[in-house]
Amino acid sequence: MIGQLPILLAQGETALMIIGGLVFIFFAVVFALLVLLYGGIWFQAYMSNANVSLWSLVGMSLRQVNARVIVQAKIMAIQSGTGAERDTGITTRRLEAHYLAGGNVPSVIRAIIAANRADIDLDFDRASAIDLAGRDVLEAVQTSVYPKVIDCPDPQRSQRNTLSAIARNGVELKVRARVTVRTNLEQLIGGATEETIIARVGEGIITSIGSTDTHLAVMENPDRISKAVLARGLDAQTAFEIVSIDIADIDVGANIGARLQTDQAEADMRVARAKAEERRALAGAREQEMKAEVARNRAKVVLAEAEIPMAMASAFREGNMKVASAPSKDA
Repeated sequence: MIGQLPILLAQGETALMIIGGLVFIFFAVVFALLVLLYGGIWFQAYMSNANVSLWSLVGMSLRQVNARVIVQAKIMAIQSGTGAERDTGITTRRLEAHYLAGGNVPSVIRAIIAANRADIDLDFDRASAIDLAGRDVLEAVQTSVYPKVIDCPDPQRSQRNTLSAIARNGVELKVRARVTVRTNLEQLIGGATEETIIARVGEGIITSIGSTDTHLAVMENPDRISKAVLARGLDAQTAFEIVSIDIADIDVGANIGARLQTDQAEADMRVARAKAEERRALAGAREQEMKAEVARNRAKVVLAEAEIPMAMASAFREGNMKVASAPSKDA
């Protein structure tokens, strides 16, 4: 046994070397696969100071996260000069969480970059909340920088191209307005949309025109409508801030007041005709009643005349009535 000990030791060392070689080959293959799969992305992040480790990329794949989207978003945030990771809060974990929540990570980062360039206070928390609320955060930032023009009424949402308003003198005015709005990022979540702005502005224009004495006053100074509508604070509780309201077009329509007066006069005339016809019918009925009364009285007279001979005969029989003798010639 003592003589076989060196042989056993030699065999054990050989087995350890084989196991060690297999382990080395296994880790080498794994490392090669990692480099092959994630080496390009990791090197891109490393050269951009994005602070994304190789193991983070592996974890993203295991969590069903698109690693390329996260890395590119973080590179954009770092290279755009928005600030360090600890200052902006744009960490790999938070980007992954927003991605898993169904958010649009590139759009959020682009919105933050645009807000930073325009000196607008927009952090990652608010931008991600706006994105998860279903609003286009990038479009909201762009609209906040470059105001948006909305037609009132909007031809795409309504079949009418103009608003119809009537002044106190009854003349109709057809108005088309253009509303310039800027996104209010503080009220974007839960604030009313463009449809509310269009409805409120349309209501304000109709009310302002309806309160004027004549349509000529509106035609002479359309700016008074814009000032009256802006003074009402129509952008309260909305996602937008109204910059200006401009009357793009104003035309004179029909004279609704005169038409209503004409219709009323025709209605009154029809009522008078109906009443006259009623009185004529009553008069005709009364005439027929009088004719019937005359005929009845005539019948009574005829009956009375027929009874006269009978009365005379009865008087002769009873001796109450005698025939007078004719006077003699001698007398």
